[in-house]
Amino acid sequence: MSLRKKIADSPRFNRTIEALFARYVDFAHRTSRWQRTGFEDMDAAVSRGEPVIFVLWHQRLIMAPYLFDTSLGRICALTSAARAGRLAGQILVRLGFETIPMSSHKRHVALSREVLRRTKEGCSIGIAADGPRGPARISSGVPITWARMTGCRVFTVAFAQPRVLKLPTWDKQMLPLPFSRGVLICQEWTDPVPKKPSEAEAEALRLSLQAALDEITDQADLAVGRPTEPR
Repeated sequence: MSLRKKIADSPRFNRTIEALFARYVDFAHRTSRWQRTGFEDMDAAVSRGEPVIFVLWHQRLIMAPYLFDTSLGRICALTSAARAGRLAGQILVRLGFETIPMSSHKRHVALSREVLRRTKEGCSIGIAADGPRGPARISSGVPITWARMTGCRVFTVAFAQPRVLKLPTWDKQMLPLPFSRGVLICQEWTDPVPKKPSEAEAEALRLSLQAALDEITDQADLAVGRPTEPR
C-alpha cells in the first residue's frame, strides 16, 4: 500500500480533516451576515414533528447544516460510502446532522426501508439531488422515490455568497468565505407525487424538481450579485 493511501485511509488523518472543515464552515457562517428567507413552512412542519425531504444541489451541500435548523428536529443526510462521501458525511455529523450511508453493496430495498424507518421516527431526509457522483445539476429520481414512498413534503434549498471558494471536484463544491454576506433560501416543491407513477410521470416529476432546484439556486446567486452557474 502506498504512503499516500495509508494516510488517506488513516482514521486519525480523516478525523483531523473533518474537524478542520467543520470548524472552517462554522467560522465562515458565524463571521458573515446571512439573510434567511422562505423557511417558515419547513421550520413549522419540522417543529410539529413532521419529517420533510430536504433537497439541494451537491455543489451547495457544505452549508446544509445552516439551511436546516437542527434545533427544531432531526435530519439524516444520504451520503456516499466512498472515501469522499464518508468525509462529507462526518463533516455534516459534526455540524448536527445524522447520516445514512449509501453503498453499491446495499440493496435499494434495504436503503428504502432505512429511509422509511427514519421518517416514521420523525427524522427528515436530506439529499443532494445530483449526488454522490453527478453529473452536476442533473437530478436523479431518488428524491421522487422518497417522496412517493414516505409522503413527506419536499423543500428545495440553496445558499450563495458574492464570492466563494470552489474545490476542484466534479461539482465545483462551494465553500463559504468568512467576513462576507450571503443568502439562505428555501422553497417548497409542490407537485403531487402519485403512489404509482408511470415512467413518463416519474420522468416529468424528476425534470420538474430539477427545474425547481435550478430556479432556487439561480435566485440565490442573483440575490448576492453572482452570475448564475452555467449548465
